[in-house]
Amino acid sequence: MEWVEVTAKTVEEAKDQALDQLGVDESEAEFEVLEEPKAGLFGRLRSEARVRARVAPTAARPKIERGQRRRGRKDRPEEGRDTGSTGGGEAPPAAAEARSGNGSRAATSAPERPAPRGAGPRAGAGGGAVRAERRPKPVAEKGESMYDAEEQTGDAGEVGEEFLRGLVSAFGVSGAVTRTLIDDGDTIELAIEGDDVGMLIGPRGVTLAAIQELTRTVAQRKAADGQPRLVVDVAGYRKDRREALERFTRDVASQVVATGVVRVLEPMPAADRKVVHDTVNGIDGVSTSSEGEEPRRRVVILPTNAG
Repeated sequence: MEWVEVTAKTVEEAKDQALDQLGVDESEAEFEVLEEPKAGLFGRLRSEARVRARVAPTAARPKIERGQRRRGRKDRPEEGRDTGSTGGGEAPPAAAEARSGNGSRAATSAPERPAPRGAGPRAGAGGGAVRAERRPKPVAEKGESMYDAEEQTGDAGEVGEEFLRGLVSAFGVSGAVTRTLIDDGDTIELAIEGDDVGMLIGPRGVTLAAIQELTRTVAQRKAADGQPRLVVDVAGYRKDRREALERFTRDVASQVVATGVVRVLEPMPAADRKVVHDTVNGIDGVSTSSEGEEPRRRVVILPTNAG
């Protein structure tokens, strides 16, 4: 992923401008502060902050962590083996832990199994009968999932495509998923096309944004390191929105050039702000800046002769 370098009065402003250029949220980017701002005489700024940023590469959970968890489960002391099925009901491990009062796992005894005909009771070391205890089923540790048990060697595009096919089927709609490599191989676009897939977009693309985040999360857990970034589109929504946003930006920019009046646009997500910045960069007589904080951050279009 390519780095972008930005200078601004403060580190935070530099980071915000870098996010606008990358078109991603802060959680999807990584930063390096190259230079802190330096104050001069009389409160003047001697030098600005300098920051570089890039889209964070897809990182899978380290494999050693999963191996340690598996070894840890094997090393746990056994509490007893059951010699067969038992007739009584046993409380689930979570309920047993709740009754123990201190959060530790409480072992629960199974009802004694009747001895087979012709056989005496099972003898212990002291000669007495020993009651068989059912070993509680291990509870999955927090953060574990069905993906942790698998080696992370898959392809992000294939993983995302498989996940979206299952999602489309779960929604009960008819749609096909296609995969395309864009942005010089840095991004994989997964497009869902069909007659009744509009419900996957949602108002102002909210549902589509959530689906994209879910797809990325699944790919990060199952795919190998260093994979391209995933972008999900439904029925060409992102392409149509980009074209409409470019037309809108050109209209506003022409008004700013004609009147010299600054225009402040409505709050937008980082991807939409990037479209506005890129469009204005190709128009003479106007420039852009951003103000506010997420999720109310917005683009300002101003004439280049403005102070």
